[in-house]
Amino acid sequence: MEMFFGFLKAFAVGGALCAVAQVLIDKTRLTPARILVAYVCAGVLLQAMGLYGRLVDFAGAGASVPLTGFGYVLAKGVEKAVDSMGVIGILTGGLTGAAAGIAAAMVFGFIAALIAPSRPK
Repeated sequence: MEMFFGFLKAFAVGGALCAVAQVLIDKTRLTPARILVAYVCAGVLLQAMGLYGRLVDFAGAGASVPLTGFGYVLAKGVEKAVDSMGVIGILTGGLTGAAAGIAAAMVFGFIAALIAPSRPK
């Protein structure tokens, strides 16, 4: 039963984040690219305030998988790198923290490009 509630929390939080983005797309003049950037920045800011880590602890993948989770990972990587390397960690920490996600996106994007036929518009 505990696993069911874990799935339910992840679904509710992830769904709420996606629903807010959909409302922003439908009801405002914001482009999807601006909403994407706003979500990543919101994840960074919430982690800087110490709030997003609590949400990840509560919802798990429901909070760590969406775009706000990417901002959280970037901020967490910078935080860790600054603690260990000092000021230079500001430049290297974000990419180090998010390297696995960035690499996975590149690999799966390449595989999709090989599988899907390209068409001119």
